[in-house]
Amino acid sequence: MASIQARHDTAGTTQPVAAPGKRVPVKHHTLKIMDALFGPAAQRSFAVRLWDGSVHYARRDREPDFTLVLRRPDALRRMLLPPTELALGEAYLRDDFDIEGDIEAAAALSEMLAARIGSPLGLARLMRRVGPRLMALPESPPEHTVSTGNGRVGPKRGADLNVRLAGLRHSRRRDAVAVRSHYDVGNDFYALWLDRRMVYSCAYFKTGTETLDEAQTAKMELICRKLRLRPGETLLDIGCGWGGLVMYAAEHYGVNALGITLSMPQAEIARQRIREARLGGRCRVEVLDYRDVPPSEQFDKIVSVGMFEHVGRKNLPLYFEQTWRHLAPGGLFLNHGIVDLAAARPSGPAEKVAEKIFRTGSFIEKYVFPDGELMPPGEVIRAAEGAGFETRDVESLREHYALTLRHWVRRLEERHDDAARLVGEATYRVWRLYMAGVAHGFASGTLGIVQTLFSKPREDGSTVLPWTREDLYV
Repeated sequence: MASIQARHDTAGTTQPVAAPGKRVPVKHHTLKIMDALFGPAAQRSFAVRLWDGSVHYARRDREPDFTLVLRRPDALRRMLLPPTELALGEAYLRDDFDIEGDIEAAAALSEMLAARIGSPLGLARLMRRVGPRLMALPESPPEHTVSTGNGRVGPKRGADLNVRLAGLRHSRRRDAVAVRSHYDVGNDFYALWLDRRMVYSCAYFKTGTETLDEAQTAKMELICRKLRLRPGETLLDIGCGWGGLVMYAAEHYGVNALGITLSMPQAEIARQRIREARLGGRCRVEVLDYRDVPPSEQFDKIVSVGMFEHVGRKNLPLYFEQTWRHLAPGGLFLNHGIVDLAAARPSGPAEKVAEKIFRTGSFIEKYVFPDGELMPPGEVIRAAEGAGFETRDVESLREHYALTLRHWVRRLEERHDDAARLVGEATYRVWRLYMAGVAHGFASGTLGIVQTLFSKPREDGSTVLPWTREDLYV
C-alpha cells in the first residue's frame, strides 16, 4: 500500500500526455473531464473537492446539493473506464470517490452519464472529447480495502459482497442463496436503521411528517384493513421478514397467521419476538419457499409484501397459481411490490442503446439483489388474472417509498461507525448507495411500488368485499 500511495503522490501533480516532452497537470485533465460530462462549474448544482483539498464550485446563488470528493488523481479513470453503472458503483465501494451531503441528489449523476452516452455515436463523440484526458490520468491496480477518513477498514464483514450463484435461475436452491445473500447481512445491521418492528418495506405516510415507526404501523394497519381481516381467520404472509406483520395482525385483528421466509436469521428473531409477545398460539414463522407450502393448506387471506421482486418473470405465473391454490374461495390476496414504470413507457433506440451500454441495474444485480427482476404493473396484473384472480384495487405508494428510503438512508448515515464495525465499510457503502439510488428512482418516476388487491370469487361470483372503500380510511 505504501508503494501505491507513493506513486499517487508523485503522479498527482503532472502526467505525460501526447505531445513529446510536454507535461499537463492531472488536475487540469480532471476538471476538463468534469466539464465535459456534467457541464461547467457555474452550471452544476454540486461541488467537487479534489485529492489536494481544493474545492471547485462557481455558483453563488445557492449552496451545493452535495460534494463529489475525488480521493485520488486517477479517480475519474477508475470511475469511468469502462463507462458502466457497475464501474461507477465499484469505484465508490473502493473509496476512489465519496459523496458528502445529499447522496440521493448525487444518484442523478449516473443518469446524466447514461444520457451523455445516448448511442454508440454519442459514446464515440464523448470519448473523443474525454478519452485522451482519461488515459492521461495515472493508472494503478484496484485496492482490496476501502479507505475512510478514520483509517482503513477490511473489504467486508458479514455478507459476501460477491455472491456466487449456481444452477438454474429461480430454482429453489438458487433463489435461496440469492435471497439469503441480501437478508442475512445481519439482524443487528438492519436494526440500526429500520423501525422498532424491523419492517423492511415501504411505509405509509398520511401527511409526510410521521416518524418511521408511526408510518410503518400505519402501513400494517392499512394492509389489514384492505384484507378485511376478522378474528379467527387464517393468514399467510409470503416473505414475512422479521415477523412484524403477522404479529400485528394476530395481536390487533385476532387472526391465526403463518409467516414464511427463506432467511434463518430473520426467522429466529421473529420467533423470539413472538414468544416475548406471547403470541405463539396465534402466529408462527417457518423457513419455507412459497412453492413448498403443503398443498392441503388453505388460508382465508394471503399477503406478500416486498417479496415478489425475487420471483422472476419466468416464475410469475407459478407464483400466482400457488397463491390461488392456497387461497380459500371468497378470499383476498394483497400483493405489495416494486414495479418497473420505465419499462412500461415507450423508449426510443437511443435510450435502449444507452441502457445497454451503461448496463443500468448492474450494480444492484451484483451487490444487492442478485437475480431480482422488476416488471411493469400491467404484466403483473395479467399474470395474476391468468391464474384466476380478479383485480379489485390498485394503489401506488411511489412517493411513500421515496420518503421511507430517505428515512433509512439518514438513519444509516447517523449510525455509520456502528454499521462499519458490524459489516465493514464496503457493505455500509453498498446499502447507502443502493437505497439512495432507489429513492431517486421512486422520486423521479422510473420505479413504482404498488399494492394490488386480488380476490378469488366463490362459484356464485361473491367475495367478502363491501360496496365501497370507505372503511379503509376511517
